[in-house]
Amino acid sequence: MSEKSKFSGCPATGIGSMPGGDAREAAKTVTGSFADGLGMPHLAELPARGPGADMIGRTIGMLVEMYGHVEPSGWRISDRPGRDTRRARSWLGEDLDALEEFTQGYEGLLKVQAVGPWTLAAALELRGGEAMLGDPGACRDLAGSLAEGLRGHLAEVRRRMPGARIVLQLDEPSLTSVLLGRVRSASGYRTYRAVDRQVVEAALRDVLAVQAEGDGATLVHSCAPEVPFALLRRAGADAISFDFSLLTEREEEAIGEAVEGGTGLFLGVVPSTEAASDGLSDPGGSVMGVRTLWSRLGLNPGTLAESVAITPSCGLAGASPAYARAALAHCARAARSLADNPE
Repeated sequence: MSEKSKFSGCPATGIGSMPGGDAREAAKTVTGSFADGLGMPHLAELPARGPGADMIGRTIGMLVEMYGHVEPSGWRISDRPGRDTRRARSWLGEDLDALEEFTQGYEGLLKVQAVGPWTLAAALELRGGEAMLGDPGACRDLAGSLAEGLRGHLAEVRRRMPGARIVLQLDEPSLTSVLLGRVRSASGYRTYRAVDRQVVEAALRDVLAVQAEGDGATLVHSCAPEVPFALLRRAGADAISFDFSLLTEREEEAIGEAVEGGTGLFLGVVPSTEAASDGLSDPGGSVMGVRTLWSRLGLNPGTLAESVAITPSCGLAGASPAYARAALAHCARAARSLADNPE
């Protein structure tokens, strides 16, 4: 299967988080918004339910032989699965039940998300309160535990939705800070040393490789500035998801190389909250910047439909339920506008 064909039929999707705490309502929204081939449904995260439903807690609940509990400062490593880990696993099961209900007979692309090894290492504390990021051995153990946990999670998703083609998204908003030595210590007075790029790339490759075992597609998402496009491509990501508004001229060459190399681009062009939005009345206007970029880079407009998917700029947890529904529907309309009028 060629890289470009892995995301055929995926003109739009959501990032991950949704507002509220009703798993069935969220599953109904993410499947209904992308019905009839309009995009790719995803397993929603509902952080409003509390610790364990947030993206860090959900992923900690997936780890194998590694556990976490909530401290005032955030998630900290534990010796055994306690209440917080059990709650994270319970909510994941509830969300899977809801998605399974609304995807009976579904045979298209279906996305699941987990926090990547480096954002997780920056967020999860060791027993002394410092981030795992400061301990290279702990980072290796964490990446191995995550890979094993994702292997089991993906198998469970395939069992529940046997007709779907599963896409794995790793959320890595802290990746650039890890690479540049910008992650602050527990005291806040210093930063952790930058992690070697080859070490970062190797860990990402090992985790992404879990999905290759099932012949599925992968993408890495970051809504932070300075996304390391070349590193993510070398690590094996089939697509890269990012906030389009944060793209700078320095990164345009990397975008052109990604497109020409068959890497998909999931472009966050729809605001993730009402406060950041001027309204969602002009789908064509939402993707005007994408057309302009393609023209500036000298790329063939005909490649837009096969190279690009349209998403919100980041997760929708901070939006109202009504706006979240409108934003996902707008992503689908904007993607259709891009496909129908690429120039």
